[in-house]
Amino acid sequence: MQCLFCHLAPTRIAAESDYCVLIDDAFPISPGHCLIIPKRHIQSFFETDAAEREALFALAQTAKTRIERHRCAENQSIPNGYNLGINDGAAAGQTVPHLHLHVIPRYSGDSDDPRGGIRWVLPTKAKYWD
Repeated sequence: MQCLFCHLAPTRIAAESDYCVLIDDAFPISPGHCLIIPKRHIQSFFETDAAEREALFALAQTAKTRIERHRCAENQSIPNGYNLGINDGAAAGQTVPHLHLHVIPRYSGDSDDPRGGIRWVLPTKAKYWD
């Protein structure tokens, strides 16, 4: 079976470095949701080398700038926050077995109570403040 992220159409690539590419998520959960994907086929963040890790986070900054520029150009509100996330392994919810970093813009009011952020992947343990 071919890896979805190893065979991306060049038109999907919004930005890239020597080690990673930036694409818009095919199934975005918020406006601007995008993915940063290493060019080398690896499944886990823990398989990255230092250059790949640096490239992942450098492109995260590029993604933020790109999202905000596009939103401003379209006279739309810019994000009020971001969730950055990696689902590493099937038990963590990884569905494409090629490492990818989600950059998920968050907007005021997109959730009734966003406190806890990524902790909500385990809903019964997320709300620790009560």
